[in-house]
Amino acid sequence: MSEFAPSKELLEFIVDRVNVGVFIVNEAQEIQLWNNFMSTNSGLNPEDVVGKNLFDCFPDLPKRWLAKKLSSVFMLKNFAFTSWEQRPHLFAFNHNRPVTSGLEYMCQDLTLMPIKDDDGTVTSVCVVVFDVTDTAIYQTMHKAAMTKLEMVSRVDGLTQLFNRSHWQSRLNEEFSRAARYGSPLSLIMFDLDHFKITNDTYGHLGGDAVLIQVARIIRESLRENDIAGRYGGEEFGIVLVNTDEEGACVVAERIRAAIAGTPVPFSDGEISTAASLGVAQYSPIFSDVEAMISASDACLYHAKEKGRNQVVPYSSVDDCDENYIVDKNEKDEVESGSAADGGED
Repeated sequence: MSEFAPSKELLEFIVDRVNVGVFIVNEAQEIQLWNNFMSTNSGLNPEDVVGKNLFDCFPDLPKRWLAKKLSSVFMLKNFAFTSWEQRPHLFAFNHNRPVTSGLEYMCQDLTLMPIKDDDGTVTSVCVVVFDVTDTAIYQTMHKAAMTKLEMVSRVDGLTQLFNRSHWQSRLNEEFSRAARYGSPLSLIMFDLDHFKITNDTYGHLGGDAVLIQVARIIRESLRENDIAGRYGGEEFGIVLVNTDEEGACVVAERIRAAIAGTPVPFSDGEISTAASLGVAQYSPIFSDVEAMISASDACLYHAKEKGRNQVVPYSSVDDCDENYIVDKNEKDEVESGSAADGGED
């Protein structure tokens, strides 16, 4: 069998027709080879760049980063690689994809290969530029779809607040943190007064309009790290981190006043609404999250019993249905440090 020895012309023919970028630089960073892919996408032909410094020809290249990459290949005599996920592109080449997913330039993977002489000394580095724009677009779209799916799984579709499941899991996290480190934590539970009448009078579209506006008021009233959710129907829950009961009552009153003072535009008129709110601060008397929710919920019902459209804090409640709130005597014992077990089992 005869040994195949490709000619220089054949190699140049292949290099010029592969659908990847190929260029070679020496240790002085002078371009020695520039294939057709690089010419087509850069607008510079071999005669424009060969023999010239790479960074003089392309001043927008990340010089410090690329020079370090090239230097490592000369020094270590090994291949080097980089992915578009680390650096989206080396050359700002345009791409012709109709769907871009926000990617302005061609995404590129790079392979840097040492070219050695007979003594094993690296004389040049061959850089291969792979167009991976299609892969990047697919992965970007996939990631966006997964992010959206994750968001849908934890957000209430109507109000765009957290749904009950995710909201309660976040409350669990903050409850545990407050129990461990003693940081203040408050919970507001509230629902809309006479919401059934609203639905009966204006229909479910009217009721939805009210819920959407209330959710907007909630978002505008909270800090970035506060946690608001739709607990169910017309009931909402708000977790206020690093906030004591006094501060939570200020927030609750601001929300109450905004809801009562902002009629909801609907059809040819307006829908007036109001809310009753209960506030509870974390205390060792609450054995778990459910106990804290129940305490705040019970304050909510006290607000309704007292005439609705008001805020009732847990500290102001002297008596309540024991199914909702820990007995007042036990509350006083625990908070004074005299309770032996620190709370109910």
